[in-house]
Amino acid sequence: MTNNDVNKIKRKGTFKSAPLPEPTVSAEPLKGDELVKVAVAALEDVKAQDIQVIDVRDKQSITDYMVIATGTSNRQINAMLEKVREEVKKNGARPLGEEGKGDSDWVLLDLDLVIVHMMTASARQFYDLERLWAGAEQSRAADAKHHSPENTHEHFAKLNKDQQ
Repeated sequence: MTNNDVNKIKRKGTFKSAPLPEPTVSAEPLKGDELVKVAVAALEDVKAQDIQVIDVRDKQSITDYMVIATGTSNRQINAMLEKVREEVKKNGARPLGEEGKGDSDWVLLDLDLVIVHMMTASARQFYDLERLWAGAEQSRAADAKHHSPENTHEHFAKLNKDQQ
Protein backbone atom coordinates (compact mmCIF):
# COMPACT_ATOMS: atom_id res chain seq x y z
CA MET A 1 0.00 0.00 0.00
CA THR A 2 1.45 3.37 -0.98
CA ASN A 3 1.15 6.69 0.79
CA ASN A 4 -1.50 7.81 -1.71
CA ASP A 5 -3.58 4.75 -0.88
CA VAL A 6 -3.30 5.46 2.83
CA ASN A 7 -4.52 9.00 2.31
CA LYS A 8 -7.56 7.76 0.39
CA ILE A 9 -8.75 5.50 3.19
CA LYS A 10 -11.42 7.13 5.29
CA ARG A 11 -10.92 6.37 8.90
CA LYS A 12 -13.90 5.89 11.09
CA GLY A 13 -14.07 6.52 14.81
CA THR A 14 -12.36 8.98 17.04
CA PHE A 15 -8.77 9.22 17.99
CA LYS A 16 -7.66 10.23 21.43
CA SER A 17 -4.56 12.28 21.64
CA ALA A 18 -2.26 12.48 24.61
CA PRO A 19 -3.65 14.61 27.43
CA LEU A 20 -2.58 18.21 27.49
CA PRO A 21 -0.11 19.09 30.21
CA GLU A 22 -1.68 20.58 33.30
CA PRO A 23 -0.78 24.22 33.83
CA THR A 24 1.58 24.61 36.71
CA VAL A 25 0.12 26.56 39.58
CA SER A 26 2.41 28.04 42.17
CA ALA A 27 1.76 26.85 45.70
CA GLU A 28 1.73 30.39 47.01
CA PRO A 29 -1.03 32.71 45.76
CA LEU A 30 -0.07 35.88 43.95
CA LYS A 31 0.42 38.98 46.06
CA GLY A 32 -1.43 42.18 45.25
CA ASP A 33 1.35 43.87 43.29
CA GLU A 34 2.05 40.69 41.29
CA LEU A 35 -1.65 40.35 40.52
CA VAL A 36 -1.72 43.97 39.35
CA LYS A 37 1.14 43.26 36.93
CA VAL A 38 -0.66 40.24 35.50
CA ALA A 39 -3.94 42.19 35.10
CA VAL A 40 -2.25 45.22 33.51
CA ALA A 41 -0.30 43.01 31.07
CA ALA A 42 -3.53 41.25 30.08
CA LEU A 43 -5.30 44.58 29.57
CA GLU A 44 -2.43 45.89 27.46
CA ASP A 45 -2.53 42.71 25.39
CA VAL A 46 -6.12 43.44 24.30
CA LYS A 47 -5.39 47.14 23.68
CA ALA A 48 -7.17 48.61 26.70
CA GLN A 49 -6.75 52.38 26.92
CA ASP A 50 -5.70 54.67 29.78
CA ILE A 51 -4.90 51.95 32.33
CA GLN A 52 -4.64 53.40 35.85
CA VAL A 53 -3.56 51.59 39.02
CA ILE A 54 -4.69 53.08 42.33
CA ASP A 55 -3.26 51.93 45.64
CA VAL A 56 -6.17 52.07 48.10
CA ARG A 57 -4.62 50.15 51.01
CA ASP A 58 -4.60 53.19 53.28
CA LYS A 59 -8.12 54.32 52.32
CA GLN A 60 -10.22 51.20 52.95
CA SER A 61 -9.96 47.51 53.84
CA ILE A 62 -11.88 45.83 51.01
CA THR A 63 -8.98 45.56 48.56
CA ASP A 64 -5.40 46.71 48.06
CA TYR A 65 -5.46 47.96 44.47
CA MET A 66 -7.94 49.14 41.89
CA VAL A 67 -7.13 48.90 38.21
CA ILE A 68 -9.23 51.07 35.90
CA ALA A 69 -9.13 50.67 32.12
CA THR A 70 -11.13 52.04 29.20
CA GLY A 71 -12.48 50.02 26.31
CA THR A 72 -13.72 51.46 23.03
CA SER A 73 -16.86 49.29 22.94
CA ASN A 74 -18.84 46.78 24.98
CA ARG A 75 -17.34 44.02 22.84
CA GLN A 76 -13.81 45.11 23.70
CA ILE A 77 -14.72 45.38 27.38
CA ASN A 78 -15.91 41.75 27.32
CA ALA A 79 -12.65 40.75 25.61
CA MET A 80 -10.74 42.60 28.33
CA LEU A 81 -12.69 40.71 30.99
CA GLU A 82 -12.02 37.34 29.35
CA LYS A 83 -8.30 38.04 28.94
CA VAL A 84 -7.74 39.24 32.51
CA ARG A 85 -9.72 36.30 33.90
CA GLU A 86 -7.74 33.84 31.77
CA GLU A 87 -4.35 35.29 32.72
CA VAL A 88 -4.97 35.42 36.47
CA LYS A 89 -6.24 31.85 36.40
CA LYS A 90 -3.05 30.77 34.60
CA ASN A 91 -1.12 32.31 37.48
CA GLY A 92 -3.08 30.49 40.16
CA ALA A 93 -5.47 33.24 41.26
CA ARG A 94 -9.21 32.69 41.37
CA PRO A 95 -11.60 35.55 40.67
CA LEU A 96 -14.16 36.02 43.44
CA GLY A 97 -16.82 37.54 41.21
CA GLU A 98 -17.79 39.50 38.13
CA GLU A 99 -20.35 42.22 37.67
CA GLY A 100 -21.84 43.86 34.59
CA LYS A 101 -21.14 41.33 31.85
CA GLY A 102 -22.96 41.60 28.55
CA ASP A 103 -23.95 45.00 27.18
CA SER A 104 -22.89 46.90 30.27
CA ASP A 105 -20.71 50.02 30.06
CA TRP A 106 -18.92 49.01 33.27
CA VAL A 107 -17.58 45.53 34.04
CA LEU A 108 -15.91 44.69 37.33
CA LEU A 109 -13.67 41.71 38.09
CA ASP A 110 -13.03 41.07 41.78
CA LEU A 111 -9.68 39.35 42.38
CA ASP A 112 -9.77 39.93 46.16
CA LEU A 113 -6.56 41.96 46.52
CA VAL A 114 -7.20 43.69 43.18
CA ILE A 115 -10.46 44.95 41.70
CA VAL A 116 -10.36 45.56 37.95
CA HIS A 117 -12.82 48.10 36.53
CA MET A 118 -13.26 48.00 32.75
CA MET A 119 -15.54 50.67 31.31
CA THR A 120 -16.39 52.78 28.31
CA ALA A 121 -15.01 56.30 28.13
CA SER A 122 -18.39 57.87 28.89
CA ALA A 123 -18.95 55.66 31.96
CA ARG A 124 -15.43 56.35 33.17
CA GLN A 125 -15.92 60.09 32.83
CA PHE A 126 -19.31 59.95 34.56
CA TYR A 127 -18.23 57.87 37.58
CA ASP A 128 -14.72 59.40 37.80
CA LEU A 129 -13.29 56.68 40.07
CA GLU A 130 -9.78 58.14 39.91
CA ARG A 131 -10.91 61.32 41.63
CA LEU A 132 -13.02 59.38 44.09
CA TRP A 133 -10.22 57.06 45.22
CA ALA A 134 -7.02 58.90 44.44
CA GLY A 135 -7.69 62.40 45.72
CA ALA A 136 -11.10 62.61 47.34
CA GLU A 137 -9.70 63.14 50.83
CA GLN A 138 -7.27 65.85 49.78
CA SER A 139 -9.72 67.73 47.57
CA ARG A 140 -12.48 67.47 50.15
CA ALA A 141 -10.21 68.84 52.88
CA ALA A 142 -9.00 71.69 50.66
CA ASP A 143 -12.52 72.58 49.55
CA ALA A 144 -13.95 72.34 53.05
CA LYS A 145 -11.67 74.98 54.62
CA HIS A 146 -14.00 77.76 53.52
CA HIS A 147 -16.66 76.20 55.77
CA SER A 148 -14.56 76.56 58.90
CA PRO A 149 -15.83 78.83 61.73
CA GLU A 150 -12.94 81.27 61.20
CA ASN A 151 -13.96 81.87 57.60
CA THR A 152 -17.61 82.88 57.58
CA HIS A 153 -19.34 83.76 54.35
CA GLU A 154 -20.59 87.31 53.80
CA HIS A 155 -24.20 86.22 53.52
CA PHE A 156 -23.97 84.45 56.88
CA ALA A 157 -22.40 87.54 58.48
CA LYS A 158 -25.20 89.72 57.06
CA LEU A 159 -27.81 87.19 58.22
CA ASN A 160 -26.31 87.24 61.72
CA LYS A 161 -26.36 91.08 61.80
CA ASP A 162 -29.99 91.16 60.69
CA GLN A 163 -30.99 88.76 63.45
CA GLN A 164 -29.29 90.83 66.20
